[in-house]
Amino acid sequence: MSIIDAFHLPGLADADVERWTERAYGNGRVALRFPILEPGAMTRVIARLLEARSRRLARMPARDVAHALGRAAALIADPHEPLRQLADDALPAITGYSSAMIRLVLDRMALDWSERALLGLLDAELAGGVALDRFIRTPGGSRVRAVGPRLAFHVFAGNVPGVAVTSLVRSLLVRAATLGKTAAAEPLLTVLFARALARVDPGLAACIAITHWPGGGSLVEDEVVSEADVIVVYGGEEAVRAMRSRAPATARVIEHGPRVSLGMVGRAALASDAIAAATAARVAWAVSLFDQQGCVSPHVVWVERGGAIEPRAFAHRVGDALAALVTELPAGRLSASEAAAIHDARTAAEFRAIAGEDVDVRVGDAAGWTVIYDGEPRFEPSCLNRTIRIKAIDALEDVPDRLEALRGRVQAVGLEGAGDRTSTLAASLADAGVTRITDFRSLPWPPVAGHHDGAGPLDELVRRVDLEL
Repeated sequence: MSIIDAFHLPGLADADVERWTERAYGNGRVALRFPILEPGAMTRVIARLLEARSRRLARMPARDVAHALGRAAALIADPHEPLRQLADDALPAITGYSSAMIRLVLDRMALDWSERALLGLLDAELAGGVALDRFIRTPGGSRVRAVGPRLAFHVFAGNVPGVAVTSLVRSLLVRAATLGKTAAAEPLLTVLFARALARVDPGLAACIAITHWPGGGSLVEDEVVSEADVIVVYGGEEAVRAMRSRAPATARVIEHGPRVSLGMVGRAALASDAIAAATAARVAWAVSLFDQQGCVSPHVVWVERGGAIEPRAFAHRVGDALAALVTELPAGRLSASEAAAIHDARTAAEFRAIAGEDVDVRVGDAAGWTVIYDGEPRFEPSCLNRTIRIKAIDALEDVPDRLEALRGRVQAVGLEGAGDRTSTLAASLADAGVTRITDFRSLPWPPVAGHHDGAGPLDELVRRVDLEL
């Protein structure tokens, strides 16, 4: 069993740590080592971060930051690089995702961390980074400057590898010294990225600290919360609520709480068997990515009646597509509770079908995938792990009204086959609280410069200063 240090703490040497803990993953195949931090340790780390920021990052042009981050991303993308090989070997055991899924996610997300992508993000939101350096003229004639946080504290979730690195990268782009608390479910990839950054720019890597500590409300976390200007929280409602209650009045709390994504398929995407099969393949792709664990993963897909292919038949084609994807993108490891939830969802649907309701169930081997067709269009959350509900609906125009109970919780909607109704439907979805509307192939991969939960990913981190003289 290999033991990997899963922390990056500038200013804290091994000799400064009195106690350590290890956590095993994948039936003991991988073990991660973490320091048990005593009161005062994080205060020293923060002091070192702020010193490094003052010395390096505070005066560093944003485009130079993007260049350094892009070089680190290139190391993570390189299959011959030892850091990438370590990620490929360890992350399947840690996360439960298949090796093929981990490779796909790392390859795709490394593109989002590339210099080209980050420069595009700076161009989209901060005038290419110039707005961080000086006051610039706005179209209205006033002058404004963007100022990043002195210290940003990130509480990461562990459901999708790479999201934490994306958050870290954005923070550095706006010149924030950054401290990240990793999730127990995936505490390694951000550390590996920090090590890659230390290879290409040690001064910049000294501005970030990454580690894990259990639970919340600890003295260690109190030290961090009291110093942070901005706190970014990913996770469930309880985690978000707890951090909001503990944050000082001087800190801004940016919340990325639980979200769901949905799908809508109109008659134009059901016009023939070939068109419907291609649409079903894209739906299956969106469901299979991240084993449906991401906020961008659809729980329900509403399918319009009246097309050449009816919703029940479309559900069968989604099942065929999910079965075909199992070879290319195998499903990951299930916990006992996850397997039980899938079994319960299948059983409940099967009993409804036996009772004569308009319900049909298709399943793969073991708990690999599940398609539940349902003629009742009400929203029902999925138990995830490639369990998709296909809901028949008379008209796509009826969907937005069904989202009222989900207001503020919908991450994205995959929409295909609406034809010339697309703009009108998009407007109705926007009024219902949806912040992103796209096709199923793009659903799992939000654009780098896209709005995250309705806000610009850099804009939400900075404060704007108006110069009115």
